[in-house]
Amino acid sequence: MAYPFQLGFQDATSPIMEELLHFHDHTLMIVFLISSLVLYIISLMLTTKLTHTSTMDAQEVETIWTILPAIILILIALPSLRILYMMDEINNPALTVKTMGHQWYWSYEYTDYEDLTFDSYMIPTSDLKPGEMRLLEVDNRVVLPMEMTIRMLVSSEDVLHSWAVPSLGLKTDAIPGRLNQTTLMSTRPGLYYGQCSEICGSNHSFMPIVLELVPLKYFEKWSTSMLTD
Repeated sequence: MAYPFQLGFQDATSPIMEELLHFHDHTLMIVFLISSLVLYIISLMLTTKLTHTSTMDAQEVETIWTILPAIILILIALPSLRILYMMDEINNPALTVKTMGHQWYWSYEYTDYEDLTFDSYMIPTSDLKPGEMRLLEVDNRVVLPMEMTIRMLVSSEDVLHSWAVPSLGLKTDAIPGRLNQTTLMSTRPGLYYGQCSEICGSNHSFMPIVLELVPLKYFEKWSTSMLTD
């Protein structure tokens, strides 16, 4: 959960998000070093009156400043491609949940169960209980087991939406007539909040996502109670 005046990312809850945070720090360090070097060279050019005329058109210097950026780009691209393929990889999911975007709410279907579907609407501000988050709480949370691979199938019934949960490193477009899939796995229990991340109309800001990750035995109790109600 983000907090006021937060500058960095939310705490990682999934292995993919941990990899994304490491890649972000890796790339940011490269950008910081390049910026420092350029600033240092500019300050030298502005403060010193001595210039080495033979250096300005030397072939060796041109070779270095052509090859060095290529090496830096490779150092950025290789980890990026690795994470990209990791995000698309789905290995034997233990559970499949289909989510459909509507104007302006989400509906969920647990496809491994015979009749486990529900809609998830935002709770109005006037109905919130003390301690609940404004514009983020929903009437029906998505309860999922932790430490298990879960496949999310994402689509839409009307306009473009985007199903996004930052702390899990998830952001998948919900496109009418197309079924996108992503995978998630939480390393610890908790409540994880997200929102629609695609402008989808006047109430775009009012279709939050709440995932409740619990141990498997609690998930089984919840699913049994939902099926018997």
